[in-house]
Amino acid sequence: MPQLSLPPEAPTLADAVARAVRDGVAAGQLVPDTTYSVYQLAELLGVSRSPVREGLLRLAEAGLIEIRRNRGFRVLPPRVADVEEIIGIRLALEPDAARRAASDGTDAQHAAVATALDQMAGAAAHDDEAAFWAADRALHDLLLRAAGKPRTAAIVDGLRSTTALLGPPTTASGRTLAQIHAEHQPVVAAVLARDGDAAFTAMHAHLEATGALLVRNLRRVS
Repeated sequence: MPQLSLPPEAPTLADAVARAVRDGVAAGQLVPDTTYSVYQLAELLGVSRSPVREGLLRLAEAGLIEIRRNRGFRVLPPRVADVEEIIGIRLALEPDAARRAASDGTDAQHAAVATALDQMAGAAAHDDEAAFWAADRALHDLLLRAAGKPRTAAIVDGLRSTTALLGPPTTASGRTLAQIHAEHQPVVAAVLARDGDAAFTAMHAHLEATGALLVRNLRRVS
């Protein structure tokens, strides 16, 4: 079993296990079409088998591994089509939600969106990736909820979790946190100005750029 380690910033043990395996795949420590033992993974990471199984189930749902009953798990080759499908779903949901957030969101909801953008800026200035991605995720969630779409917010949150497991983040291509923050600025500016069409266009452009980088990164490691 390769030398994997738990990332310290993960919110739960299951998340940490999933990220440790994902990182092992990205680093080439865990190779496709090889079966690995669940028991050995639990021992290596120093956790019980319960969070290991939960983390592996998330990876299986993301299409990164195949669970083999009584044998362990097998790493699957990453598929660009998975990321393309997820981005396609988000493009169908989030730009329209940004338009509705601009027109229908309350002043308090708009203020919360602006605060999340400020938190992204602060995290970028300190090169704090964990805080940055948390603020990024919060911003998208707040926009969806300001649009009156709590179910869509839950769907998008799940899709983002899946994307995070499929390959390296867009910063792996040289894109900086400051650049990602800058992509969100026109979205938030349009929402605060209650310009629905501009919010739609800015969100669409942001998601398309993100999707292109995710696919490029995935092709590079696959």
